[in-house]
Amino acid sequence: MKSTVKIASLVLVGILVCGVFTGCSKKAKSGKLTIEEGVLSIGMAIEYPPMEYYDTDGVTPIGFDVAMGKALAEKLGLKVKFIDTAWDGIFAGVDTGKYDCIMSAVTITDARIAAHNFTKPYVGNAMALVLLKGSKVTARNPTELTGLGVAYQAETTADFYMANLAEKGLEFTPYEYDHVMNCFNELRLGRLDAVVTDSLVAVDYVAPADTPFELVWQGPADEFFGICLKKGNDALTAELDKALDALFADGTMLRISKEIFGGVDMVSPARK
Repeated sequence: MKSTVKIASLVLVGILVCGVFTGCSKKAKSGKLTIEEGVLSIGMAIEYPPMEYYDTDGVTPIGFDVAMGKALAEKLGLKVKFIDTAWDGIFAGVDTGKYDCIMSAVTITDARIAAHNFTKPYVGNAMALVLLKGSKVTARNPTELTGLGVAYQAETTADFYMANLAEKGLEFTPYEYDHVMNCFNELRLGRLDAVVTDSLVAVDYVAPADTPFELVWQGPADEFFGICLKKGNDALTAELDKALDALFADGTMLRISKEIFGGVDMVSPARK
């Protein structure tokens, strides 16, 4: 009898425990946490390699944020949906509920924190200086670029960085382009001397074995990327933070970083 009662009790406890966990799973997948039941929808400007861009088929999104988004959704027990969005409307999209969050190399700034929720940082970004391999340029940091032609993408942190050096007296010939790929194309053709860009972009260009480029300087991490959410969406922010912590702890974030950035650890500086 005791044995039967014990077994019955264990079965009842098991049912209750399963019910509790099932309830939690349903809650995690419900519309109360995400806009679409069972789906984590991610806004992304899919035009910024190596963070997010289309594969050669022109349809499949790939890159660091894509890989991280998939891993986070799996941790949360959710499917994932990537929504390609123009950068100039990406924050309005999360505010109006077009997607749950933004994973698109979003730098955490005071102004953005005031207007949106952010998770803990997941990537540390810095300035980098890239030259052609075998270049006669001897500069080993941007302050030594006097008299040289320097390319950078307009209206980016590299633009602001070089403008600040110019204000401090550095004399160089600026080459501003709308797309960072133009900077590297012009450097490859020998039409300028150096490219200053985000370290995230630089490592992507210098990673291939047959690259003509060389990374000669990388500054300390001075900006950090985080996942952006609608202001007040504290429940999903907390769940994403827990999932991020788990991905850092089990080595997934480091693995993704090394896979995407040619063996370079771009994630650990975000947690120091």
